[in-house]
Amino acid sequence: MTGFPQTDFTPEVERETAAIWEKVSRRITPIEWRLHAPMIAQINRIKRERNAVILAHNYMTPEIFHGVGDYVGDSLGLAREAARSDAAVIVQAGVHFMAETSKILCPDKRILIPDLRAGCSLASSITAADVRLMRERHPGLPVVTYVNTSAEVKAETDICCTSANAVQVVEQAAREWGVDRVIMIPDEFLARNVARQTDIGIIAWRGRCEVHEQFTAEDIREIREAHPGAEVLAHPECPPEVLAEADFAGSTAAMNDYVLTRKPRQVVLITECSMADNVSADAVDTEFLRPCNLCPHMKRITLENILQALVEDRYEVTVDPKVALRARSAVQRMIDLPPPAVPARYDLVRARHHVDVELI
Repeated sequence: MTGFPQTDFTPEVERETAAIWEKVSRRITPIEWRLHAPMIAQINRIKRERNAVILAHNYMTPEIFHGVGDYVGDSLGLAREAARSDAAVIVQAGVHFMAETSKILCPDKRILIPDLRAGCSLASSITAADVRLMRERHPGLPVVTYVNTSAEVKAETDICCTSANAVQVVEQAAREWGVDRVIMIPDEFLARNVARQTDIGIIAWRGRCEVHEQFTAEDIREIREAHPGAEVLAHPECPPEVLAEADFAGSTAAMNDYVLTRKPRQVVLITECSMADNVSADAVDTEFLRPCNLCPHMKRITLENILQALVEDRYEVTVDPKVALRARSAVQRMIDLPPPAVPARYDLVRARHHVDVELI
């Protein structure tokens, strides 16, 4: 296997990474690139030697997302790619629950995460015991669980969802179980925003994303005052009053599709900071404005520790086979749903109407 690490920005490295540099040059300085490029070249060579792939979430920094990501996208997209990958090794450039999801779907593959501390405030907000207590309190209701949860929580659920298909999954679960209410965990704001899109009643949990909960309606109003022509796109993990002020709401995949299709002159993505950096590489005619918020967990993943993961086989993510078997049913149910013709978006007319949820 190639040694570790290579640090020289040689003519060979420059040639190998030229196409990537062309893509990211508006977001990465030439000085930074001379540090990144040797690691990018080495990572890509080791992947070929090891039959490995890197799943890179939309919140990865540009040198990871565009430089070494084999499959890039939102949680749903990465789950689908993990399920059909024929690689022997999967490196999860994302957070721990994503690596667990890959292991659940690919029990025979080696799943690596570059930093075990890459967690998630939503995943840590709820336990399997909490889910069992909710079932006792609301017998007969299906449990819809956001993928931002541990394997143990997924094992207690009926079907998983992402922000890209949450409304579809809630309505499918209600039809399949013949009920007019579902339990939806653990993101309070996603549940509140889904409730405004459907006639199905929602029983929600008090979990929140530490990135998206920080945005406020006042933030949006200040942006509009400073940039009257800017289009504002919000993630559905944001508070409902933020979506009510936005021009568009949807998952990271839906945001990406909106920008590349509509080509706004100025745009603000109300989500994690690296999302704008990554979309801007393909949306060269659009100006991306701040604000944004950094996810401290996503930012634990770096080129350095991705390279260490591949060279040293660290850190392998395992899931108890009994837990994985039960969790796989819920994740597979989500994956088996037909994808929407276009990335799902949230109807902002409906989003502005208040709908109560039962919050536990």
